[in-house]
Amino acid sequence: MNAFFSPGSLVTVAGAILTVIGSIAYLGDNANLSLPTIFYGIPILLGGLALKSSELPPPRRLTPAERFRTVREQQENADLKRLLADLMRWRYGQKAHLESSLEALKLWDEDSPPQLLSVAECDDQGRYGLDLTFDCGAVAPERWQDQSARLGRFFGPGLEAQIDLLGRNSLKLSLRRTPSTPPTP
Repeated sequence: MNAFFSPGSLVTVAGAILTVIGSIAYLGDNANLSLPTIFYGIPILLGGLALKSSELPPPRRLTPAERFRTVREQQENADLKRLLADLMRWRYGQKAHLESSLEALKLWDEDSPPQLLSVAECDDQGRYGLDLTFDCGAVAPERWQDQSARLGRFFGPGLEAQIDLLGRNSLKLSLRRTPSTPPTP
């Protein structure tokens, strides 16, 4: 049901509705209604179809949005809150979530990029964090391990990253605030 309410789907449906109304008005000799609805409906329909063809849905969210709301809103968790909001958006024209970040971290392969499968919020001994599950694609998990020290700093000051291998080609990236880190504004 979530895919039906994507921006690409809504634009496509709006364009289709305008085109159908305009076509019916044209057949009924109602020029005042047919001209604007067809004139706007067809381009909107084509734009919506273009959006649908390049659409990347948000990853699966494993924890309900309301569960960690109070912890997420705390000032010291601002970096993780921004990251979560960025991850849960619909993307257009990209191959994977965090595309530019993974490119900067040298964890990118153009032909088979890593795919973010799911996001989970967690409370690890009083520290709010995010667990990101990736299918590594053509990027070896060892490259992720080599970048683990840099991964935490990349996503925000005072964050630490831990990588757990889940299978031959999948891993879990855990991002947590370091215990002695002051909050960022």
